[in-house]
Amino acid sequence: MLTYVVTIAVTAALVTLATARLTPVEARHWTWFAALAVAALVHLEAARGIERIREISVEGAPHAQMQSVWQFAGVLVLPMPLVVLLVVTIYLHAWLRVYKRRAVLYRKLFSAATVILGCAAAQWVLHMFSASDPSDLDGPRGLVALTVAGFLYWFVNYALVVGAIMMTNPANPLKTALGHASDVLIVTASVGLGSGVAIIATARPWLTPMLLLTVLALHMGLLLPQFRVAARTDSKTGLVDATFWHDVAERELARARRLVSTVGVLILDIDHFKVINDTYGHLAGDRVLRAIADAVKHAVRSYDLVGRFGGEEFAVLLPGVGTDEVRATAERIRVGISRLEVPVIDRGGVPRVITGLTASVGAAVFPDTATELSPLLLAADEALYQAKNTGRDRVATAPAF
Repeated sequence: MLTYVVTIAVTAALVTLATARLTPVEARHWTWFAALAVAALVHLEAARGIERIREISVEGAPHAQMQSVWQFAGVLVLPMPLVVLLVVTIYLHAWLRVYKRRAVLYRKLFSAATVILGCAAAQWVLHMFSASDPSDLDGPRGLVALTVAGFLYWFVNYALVVGAIMMTNPANPLKTALGHASDVLIVTASVGLGSGVAIIATARPWLTPMLLLTVLALHMGLLLPQFRVAARTDSKTGLVDATFWHDVAERELARARRLVSTVGVLILDIDHFKVINDTYGHLAGDRVLRAIADAVKHAVRSYDLVGRFGGEEFAVLLPGVGTDEVRATAERIRVGISRLEVPVIDRGGVPRVITGLTASVGAAVFPDTATELSPLLLAADEALYQAKNTGRDRVATAPAF
């Protein structure tokens, strides 16, 4: 991994030197650089609380950040040396102010190097289209140039980051390393806004502060929903946490009362999970928890709610089902877990495949078992311990009252 990081950093330096002579640095470029740098730093300061939590919440996946607005604008109006200086300024400020030096420095240097390579690829495309100034980007030819440049700016950075993630987290599934498809929209929006910033900065510079306000408004509007999701999501499994699960369950029971309907509840516990942590290490245990969470989600309907209650215990909310359906769902989950084969890296760095996982499941149904959430969960929990006490790897159903 260190070799990969050093290779990318050295390549970024060499590419910067190779492209430095394409466009000479003039006095006007320093003015645009100062404007973009100030806008980027103001943007970072205004959104640093959200950005810190967002990066933590997407650990192990690419992190889409809206600083691309200013970086891609720099691609369009600045020569490559000043683009590099702009990227370094942004990442250095983020490391000092957003992440409070808690982030690993070499990871930030690597991220900056991948962005620099993306910027260089974008500028190379613009140079091929003879678009040395935003005013040249007009007509169909200009649209094609801007589209290809924007794509390469995103793709080069994205591909290099995904490669690093796959090297450092070989046990994680590919879909985790690829990140969320919605993040591509964030980068696309950033590139589009960056194009607008560059055009206005060169044609109507006094209107640029209005775009800064626009970027901040869009940042809050796009990312606050992600912030809220991160705040109610368990980071190890991607499931909702116990607090949010309880809130939804209370609302679902109130709805069932109004409609004279039913709600099923499952509580499941992974049998002998401590043995996995003790044998393979906690990182392997986390990988197993994620695999089990995915198996549970695949065994239920899209609108059923799966949550993590802590440790190796999970809860499932099943609106509109009776006792037979609840038990059938529990059996489907139990069988799905028993068929899992989870690739992990043990504490000694050796690849392993964990099999033979089992789970005990307790089931209860509203209103047959109880008419309030707390006694319903208690009944499901008692059924869970009945399943464990009678041999594990089975389903037990709470009796109707």
